[in-house]
Amino acid sequence: MSTFVRTVDSYVQGARTLPQVYYVAPETLEVEWTRIFGAHWLCVGRHEQVAQPGSYLVANIGIESVLVVRDRNGVLHAHFNVCRHRGTRLCNDATGKFSETIQCPYHAWTYSLDGSLLRAPTMLDVEGFDRTQYTLVPAGVAEWEGFVFVNLSREPESFESAFAPVIGRFARYNLTALTTIRRIEYDVKANWKLVLQNYNECLHCPTIHPMLSKVLPYTSGANDLIEGPFLGGYMEIAQPNESATVSGRVCGPLVGDLSGDDLHRAYYYSLFPNMMLSLHPDYVVSYMVWPTGATQTHIVSDWMFHPNAITHPDFDPSGAIEFWDVTNRQDWAICEQSQLGVVSRAYTPGPYSPRESIPAAWDRTYLRAMRSEA
Repeated sequence: MSTFVRTVDSYVQGARTLPQVYYVAPETLEVEWTRIFGAHWLCVGRHEQVAQPGSYLVANIGIESVLVVRDRNGVLHAHFNVCRHRGTRLCNDATGKFSETIQCPYHAWTYSLDGSLLRAPTMLDVEGFDRTQYTLVPAGVAEWEGFVFVNLSREPESFESAFAPVIGRFARYNLTALTTIRRIEYDVKANWKLVLQNYNECLHCPTIHPMLSKVLPYTSGANDLIEGPFLGGYMEIAQPNESATVSGRVCGPLVGDLSGDDLHRAYYYSLFPNMMLSLHPDYVVSYMVWPTGATQTHIVSDWMFHPNAITHPDFDPSGAIEFWDVTNRQDWAICEQSQLGVVSRAYTPGPYSPRESIPAAWDRTYLRAMRSEA
């Protein structure tokens, strides 16, 4: 059973924000691509994007590109998006469906969906050529609660081990079965870490989010994950509100088998390094966070609902979508203001308060990852 603690109870004295170099230097991002995005499990999408045999999605991660595809037996594979002939990128479309095989557009080397090389024109004349030695290079792949993850490491930690603290934690929310109704993508002129740090605290909510603060009072919650790569907890939905929507009413059927406290709580978790997950009684919002430069970030947000919601007579997702789209844009705007400040010669690391214990914990996880050798 989860043990919740107030934010102030998990505060570590002396915690300070990160030095400027972590927010502005391209050299820092280069290290992050290797030690963080090249070494950890990354959320790249939802399973409905690759639900059918032959369906695929492409995840571009810095200079790397990974092709995630489901084979005819229903098995999910992840391949580096690189032909074994002369290195050509195999697929440029973000999503799609292969008929039977994957074919390089340059010289027509052809692979099965599991990555095996099937045909290599003219290579029969090359002495000693063994097509079994030229399979597509695999990447780690896993499915969890309807989300798809990849890992670029040569020897990735097993997903089950890496995600042990959260496996089964959200089962009652029926995440695997939820249907994505809306996706909104945002480009933010701020370092990706500012986005994660902002998500991990609500001290800013009264000044930045007047609509949210009426529904989710920032002092109302507690956290059950307070150290390590998974952080977060709950906030109380203030009565008479039923959910975090513009109207305050639920927008459709409950997402899962919820009862008791879950009916009047919203849960918010960050999953290191690039995922944020917001759970409400009637919908779930997920975020994938991708740096596109030292001071720029691309964010993909999905709003998910019960699979039968669309047939429910009272289903209206607009209130949930607008609630968080407005809130998100307020967050991104203040992150951009933060970025403008941290580039200044006047910036030095400032002290975290007890209400900011979770972003301080996120920083500690980040720094440990940056010190590791990928």
